[in-house]
Order: sequence, then C-alpha cells, then structure tokens
Amino acid sequence: MKAIRVAALTGPDDVELAEVDRPQPGEREVLIEIAYAGVTFPELLQTRGQYQTKHELPFVLGSEASGIVAEAGPGSRFAVGDRVATITGAGTYAEFAVAGDDQVMALPDTVSLAHGAGMPMNVLTADFALRLRAGARSGQSLLVHGAAGGLGSAAVQVGLAMGLEVIAVVSTQEKAKFVRELGAQQVVSAEGFKDAVKEIRPGGVDFVFDPVGGDRFTDSTRVLAPFGRLLVLGFTAGEIPSIRVNRLLLKNISVDGVAWGAATVGDPSLIARQWEVLDEYLMAGRLNPRIHATYPLAKAAAAIRELDERTVMGKILLEVAGG
Repeated sequence: MKAIRVAALTGPDDVELAEVDRPQPGEREVLIEIAYAGVTFPELLQTRGQYQTKHELPFVLGSEASGIVAEAGPGSRFAVGDRVATITGAGTYAEFAVAGDDQVMALPDTVSLAHGAGMPMNVLTADFALRLRAGARSGQSLLVHGAAGGLGSAAVQVGLAMGLEVIAVVSTQEKAKFVRELGAQQVVSAEGFKDAVKEIRPGGVDFVFDPVGGDRFTDSTRVLAPFGRLLVLGFTAGEIPSIRVNRLLLKNISVDGVAWGAATVGDPSLIARQWEVLDEYLMAGRLNPRIHATYPLAKAAAAIRELDERTVMGKILLEVAGG
C-alpha cells in the first residue's frame, strides 16, 4: 500500500511516498481503509525529531484519520463497514491503518468523513482542557490564543458548545473574520491583547487556552481573574516561557499543563468516554471543523509546510482514497 514515510529527521520536505506492507489487525483492533488523514502540528515536529513521542526510523507519519472499517480483529466492538475516526499517534498517512478499539470512534451519519478526520486530536484535546482539566461551566469566560488554528478553532467551538463566553486572539483581520464566523463573541488582536481584554472584561477572564506560548505568556497571567487558570497546551511560537510564581500567589491563579496524549496512555478508555460526552455536540452540529485545504496523499510535504508557515485557518486534510 502507499504511505508517507519519514526516513530522516530533516523536515517536511524530505518525507517520502513509499510502498509499505499493509498492516493486519490483532485482537480488539480494526483495519481502517483511510479516506482522509488530518494534518497536525505534532507531525511537523516529528519530521524534525522535535516531538516528545519518538518513533524508530523509518516510520509512517500521521496521527488521526477517518475511514471505513475493512477488517475487524477478534473481540473488536466494530464491524466491517463502520464509519469511524481514529487517533493513533502514527501510521495514518497511508491507504490502510490499524487502530486499537480504544483509539477508534464511531462517526454519526451527520458527520462527513472529511470533518471526522479533522476532529480527533483537536476536539478531544479541547474537551480535555476545558471540561476535565479546567472544570469549566456555562457562563464562564474563555480567552483562546491562536484561535484561527486547528486546535484554537476547536477550543472556540467546544467552548461555545459548553456555554462559555469566548474571546478569540488572532493575528490578522482575515483570521478575525474567520473566528467571528465560528461564533466567537469577542475578537482581539494578538498585539496588545492584554489591554483589549481588560477593556472587555475589567475583572479578567476565568480561563486562558494557550497553545502558543512565547512572549504572550506573561500577559496571559495578567488578564486572568482571581482564581483563574492558564491552560498550557504547547509552544507553537517556539519559545517555552517561564513564570515568576509569586504572580500566581498574589492573584490566586494557577497554570495548568494540558497533555491529553499522556493522559490517554495512562487511561486508554478516556477517548471513548470523551466521545460519548461530545456526541451531543456532534449530533447538534456544533462541532464542525473548518477545512482550510485538502491535499492528495502524495502532496503531504506541502500540507505539512503550510502548518510551518502559520497561515492555516482551521484544518488541513490529506485525501487518501484515490490520493
């Protein structure tokens, strides 16, 4: 079968379209014929060996996908023909991929395979951050950095579905238009966001959702309300910030690490439990990732480069079937 393989940790330009063996499902596993694969920031990092999860070279790239169950191993809860999404951590940039039952989610008929491929990592991470780590409740306020990106836009949609007031932080007018279309009640520019947020909510916000890091981190602590929480999800800006902890003490605020992937390693049933909660939002059409671009499988390098250029609004997909 055709797959996108990383043979050297030299960046996205050097990923290769290769012929590899078709995998076989084992007990409580399924073989999925991939329709679409989502392109995520960890894959960009993996092409350079910069992600915390390491794979032995060469390896098939890809973390999430959607498709149709082609084979079901012994004891699997899925059946041939089921429409599913999956989050495996590797191997989805391929015509077929094997996933354990605990990594697979049934897709409602109301969700297209394209949209299904764009959900697993971002939507599950946003739900984990807001509902499980922060304990957010309807009526509270949420500031989202990088709100036009894949993870940020998922946080906007999940936050709105939970009944939060969402303030989106963006870097361009085009991105501002995009997040308003998602439903964000307030939109502010990344440059000078602290003063803008203080005008909107003088008492501060309850939660800051930050996948960006870098030089905006300190100002994020300054816009928190007393007892507010800064949710750290990553560092797409490249710089890992630090903080003087007396600031946490004086304002009664906290900084919470959000490592959804690590949580699933310790609790493999977490994905299924999250998906059950999110199903209400899916059925209501409230989680609907916007597709920025779709590339054929052979153009995976170009798709990953778009993430590196920081211009993506929403989600990039690889169309695998016929790709």
